[in-house]
Amino acid sequence: MSRFLRAGLLLLLLASCGGGKASFTAPRELDNACAIVRERPQYLRAMKATERKWGVPVHVQMASIHQESKFIGNAQTPHRWALGVIPMGRQSTAYGYSQALNGTWEEYLASQGGRRKRDQIADATDFMGWYMSETERRLGIPKTDAENQYLAYHEGRSGYARQSYLAKPWLVDVAKRVGTRSEMYRSQLEGCGR
Repeated sequence: MSRFLRAGLLLLLLASCGGGKASFTAPRELDNACAIVRERPQYLRAMKATERKWGVPVHVQMASIHQESKFIGNAQTPHRWALGVIPMGRQSTAYGYSQALNGTWEEYLASQGGRRKRDQIADATDFMGWYMSETERRLGIPKTDAENQYLAYHEGRSGYARQSYLAKPWLVDVAKRVGTRSEMYRSQLEGCGR
């Protein structure tokens, strides 16, 4: 066997073993909170830490992350195209589990300090906890109210205060689904002995 063939086979074997990060793929059963935390125990550890620090329940975090990224750590918005073929950049700067925008992420970093990354689950959940905690403080939306917290998260706090979501019936429907999913996750987590 030639050196090139052996080197090629070795390279192929190595590539197949360590090709990608598990955090950049969705868990297999997105409708089952117990299955998610069994498959990715680091998610539950991160969300519990956020719940202790910020008071945002695990099920609210899970439902929000499900809606924002389907638990895909490097999720990004789609590209915009000119004439259907010329890439014009992404639709927004949203990135990671929490789909935090660049400006909001920078505000969070300035507030909390440290080196954090949007594609790390512990940093993304901490960001959500910080954001939702500020939303409760500024707008009075309880941290347990997944539906309205999501509306404020999506529209920004000032957009929520202006009720910009009322002109977006599709977004109101999405927020209702987030609220329903949050309750489903809450019930499931109680049943699996979180």
